Amino acid sequence: MNENSNIEKSENVLIEMRGVTVTTMRDSGFVVLENVDWQVARGDFWMVAGQQHSGKSDLILLAAGLMPAMTGEFQLFEKDPQTFDEKHLEQRLRIGVVLEAAQLFSHLTIAENIALPLRYHKNLTAFDATNEVKSLLDLMELSPLADITPTNVAANWRRRAALARALILKPELLLLDNPLAGLASRHVFWWVRFLDQLWRGHEFFGGKPVTIAATTDDLRPWQNARRKFALLHEKKFIPLGNWNEVESASDPVVKELLALPSEPAETAVEKS
Repeated sequence: MNENSNIEKSENVLIEMRGVTVTTMRDSGFVVLENVDWQVARGDFWMVAGQQHSGKSDLILLAAGLMPAMTGEFQLFEKDPQTFDEKHLEQRLRIGVVLEAAQLFSHLTIAENIALPLRYHKNLTAFDATNEVKSLLDLMELSPLADITPTNVAANWRRRAALARALILKPELLLLDNPLAGLASRHVFWWVRFLDQLWRGHEFFGGKPVTIAATTDDLRPWQNARRKFALLHEKKFIPLGNWNEVESASDPVVKELLALPSEPAETAVEKS
């Protein structure tokens, strides 16, 4: 690699995996993916598709630096995330993560959950965090649910609240684990449109684009010529290319992921 390409990598590559072995959070000896080579550059929008139990969630957890690779080289913002300590906190805060289960704190309201990163990492009081939280609640249509606890809100809205919490610190890199799974059709439409706005540069971020990597078990909603696609199958990470290459792929798993049935819809509030 010449000097110029080193400079380019330094400025643009956010995630770099070479020959990585991915295990599970529950069992560090159970391998789900082998020999993963994956590079996420600034400005990318990656969709990594796979069937159930293909390693999607584990890949996202690893990419976020929340668990180590068993083997191989993995760098996040040019550093080994396992060396991140208190003095590298700013590196971790450059990443927003939304898991499929949302994982909000049940004893806090939706607004309090969203404010948590501001209070914990920026040492803001509840009053000082109010304006930023309110802006994000309004933007994401969550204002009517602000004072309700997550157990009294449907999964459609809990996951949107988890996204708001991930965005409140305005990260450069957003990692999403199967964000559309189980969502009603209007929520699917909202997510795809909103993520595209973030990727291109949303006014909430001052017009600065967010780099996005997400997993999915249904490729159909993600059609876009500028996105990059990959497949997880039989413990392999398989780059697919752009959308045209996805549509023309002969792999039967890709064809299945292009024709999955829709998930059932939910109402906005399950309990009062």
